[in-house]
Amino acid sequence: MRARAPKRRVRTVDFAPVTKRRVGILTHHELESLAHDGAITAAVPFAPDQVQPTSLDLRLGPIAYRIRAGFLPRTEPVAERLRDLSLYTLDLERGAVLERGCIYLVPLQEALRLPADVSGRCNPKSSTGRIDLFTRVITDANERFDDVRAGYHGPLFLEIMPRSFPVRVQAGLRLNQIRLLRGRTRLDDAGTTAEHASTPLVTDARGGPIASSDLRIDGGFHLAVSLVPDPGSDIIGYRAKGYTGVVDLASIGTHDPLAFFEPLPATASRRLLLEPEEFYIFQSRERVRVPLHLAAEMHAYDVGIGELRTNYAGFFDAGFGHGGDGSLRGTPAVLEVRPHDVPFLIDDGQVLFRLEFHRTIETCERWYGGPGSSSNYARQGLTLAKYFRCLP
Repeated sequence: MRARAPKRRVRTVDFAPVTKRRVGILTHHELESLAHDGAITAAVPFAPDQVQPTSLDLRLGPIAYRIRAGFLPRTEPVAERLRDLSLYTLDLERGAVLERGCIYLVPLQEALRLPADVSGRCNPKSSTGRIDLFTRVITDANERFDDVRAGYHGPLFLEIMPRSFPVRVQAGLRLNQIRLLRGRTRLDDAGTTAEHASTPLVTDARGGPIASSDLRIDGGFHLAVSLVPDPGSDIIGYRAKGYTGVVDLASIGTHDPLAFFEPLPATASRRLLLEPEEFYIFQSRERVRVPLHLAAEMHAYDVGIGELRTNYAGFFDAGFGHGGDGSLRGTPAVLEVRPHDVPFLIDDGQVLFRLEFHRTIETCERWYGGPGSSSNYARQGLTLAKYFRCLP
């Protein structure tokens, strides 16, 4: 009788149960499993809270290159382009100031050896976007920013340009994050409508349900800006000041917000004229809810609604505005707005962004704002970045 082949030993870990779904954004279980198996590596051991419910925080390495221009490497390693474009280096182990309007490239501490069916998408973290710090991830031989092709083996680099304020950074800080995914994860319009009918994905300003018939669902939800202040406040937004001091990104809750931002009071007309190339912070009119089996992404730019960028940080983790048990009635999205070319008049309720929902590969056991989460904006209103003190 033919001898049986010995069983192949499969490496497993306690926190990575097998999932039956083959398409979706990878959750904390699979991210930890990939790190365990060497598909995600790091020069420095991972921090305990680095793995988020549906994303992984990426950390700055010890060196920053001041470069003459941004670039995409297309068919070659990033390191080869650096030889031509690098002007000088900064030591981030000791910390360094990145000047406004200058471009820097920082090798990240994490690198990838992805399975052939796993790709990635990167995005700035919320705190990065709220200080107008323009960042995007670059990989070797790639013609697109922030996209990581399936099966990629190689390093990750972060391009950084401070737009409004000079910033002090150091090795280990987390300015960006990556999502890993298998297959086509975005819900189509029918799927979005069905999910919203099952459990509201967006609510009104009071947390009440909005009927699908009263929403525009076309490649996701088309949502609006609010120019009405929260109860007890007369502030509808903030505009960044020019010629400020340095924002130290290692100092949380210490900076005077009025030294960096001008509060914008409500107007009787519920309209506001935005100046070209000025940076503004607003909040959405609708509230967002992300159940534990979904994740969401806000898209940054649509010339069809005007020559302006409406956000820099676009990832919403499972549980945002929802909680672990569905107890939250929604949380507004914060909009980071920069008009281009011409002054732009906005009205309360004007559509400024699109919100897509994506399947996760399994229901998350962790959620944004839950136990062990490093979230700062789980119950936010019109909120500046975590580096600033709260206004009275």
